[in-house]
Amino acid sequence: MKFSTDHEYIRTEGDAGTVGISTFAQEQLGDIVFVELPAVGAVLKKGDEAAVVESVKAASEIYSPVSGTVTEVNEALNGDPGLVNSDPEGNGWIFKLSVSDAGELDDLMDATAYASHTAQG
Repeated sequence: MKFSTDHEYIRTEGDAGTVGISTFAQEQLGDIVFVELPAVGAVLKKGDEAAVVESVKAASEIYSPVSGTVTEVNEALNGDPGLVNSDPEGNGWIFKLSVSDAGELDDLMDATAYASHTAQG
C-alpha cells in the first residue's frame, strides 16, 4: 500500500489499483455522510479530482494518486458512506482503476514515510 501527501492510498495488484482515504484522513474528517463516486470509465491523471467525500465537518476532494482508468466504484458507499469511517483501508475503498503509469507509484510514500508525514501535522 502506498500513500499520497493528500492522504489517499492505493493498493495495487498487477496494474489494478484500489483507492481510498487513509485512516488518518477519515479521523480528520469525522463522520462521513456522503461519497460522490467517480464514473466508471473515467480517465484520470495523477492528481485529478476523482471523488468527493462529505462529512459532518466538511467536503473534501479525493484525488487520484496515479494516472489510470476507473474500472469499478464501491457502490456500497451509496447506502453506507460510514464504511469509509469504520474500515477506510478495507471495505471503505472508493474506486478501483487500471494503472496506466506504474512509475508514478514510486512518487508515493510507503506506510513508514506516511506515518512520519502525518506526525508532522
